[in-house]
Amino acid sequence: MAFVKISEQPSLYNDLEKKSIHDILTEINTEDHKVADAVGRAIPQIEKLVAGIVPRMKRGGRIFYIGAGTSGRLGVLDASEIPPTFGMEPTWVIGLIAGGDTALRNPVENAEDDAEQGWKDLQKHNINEKDTVIGIAASGTTPYVIGALKRAREAGCLTASITSNPDAPVSGVTEVPIEMIVGPEYVTGSSRMKSGTGQKMICNMITTTVMIQMGRVKGNKMVNMQLTNAKLVDRGSRMLVDELGLEYDEARRLLLLHGSVKAAIDAYGHRE
Repeated sequence: MAFVKISEQPSLYNDLEKKSIHDILTEINTEDHKVADAVGRAIPQIEKLVAGIVPRMKRGGRIFYIGAGTSGRLGVLDASEIPPTFGMEPTWVIGLIAGGDTALRNPVENAEDDAEQGWKDLQKHNINEKDTVIGIAASGTTPYVIGALKRAREAGCLTASITSNPDAPVSGVTEVPIEMIVGPEYVTGSSRMKSGTGQKMICNMITTTVMIQMGRVKGNKMVNMQLTNAKLVDRGSRMLVDELGLEYDEARRLLLLHGSVKAAIDAYGHRE
């Protein structure tokens, strides 16, 4: 039986160019409402993946996202947000995209069709059996991703995939296949829409849960965030006001002295 890509099926809407702006926006929003439910149905597999990542990461393992096009860009995006949000070094969560950094802004011809390059890109980071490789491919057929996942699994890495098609080829090569079925896109085949939204949601869920499990959050606060601008210094100062009962100016001084909310709390506790 031939593999059918639901993500490539014709849109449920037609004659888009004849519609009003209001109708287009309303219909896109109607389709977007389906994404959270599709992600919700995938929670058992997402949970399985996170449960596998955490003990590996506690032993020094890393997370690698690997993808092409929109899928690759979303992996790079999620990885890039981990250092400022959770204060982790950028070597802990790494995003790789077919075609390299050039492909973040411009398409690189045939980059996703090379079944060997993904593994070569992973090897540049001295990948090992403690690491986790998550392939992102809306179609579920991207050679760059599938090839990398096959080799990573052979090397003993934990492997997972995120796709928008059931029984996709990429699902067959990973230990934890995550299939988020959002149906046809509003613009036929445009996986930057519902598929991309769902991928972003799942990446958020994976890394946020892992970071909480790794102790990078206290209560509900980003106590390890990097103080890269005035807004974040203010946020951190207010966290210390709430946590330690200090006046704002003293909390700000303590925060800037120690460099993070967590470090300031630890230092203040040792002083008591």
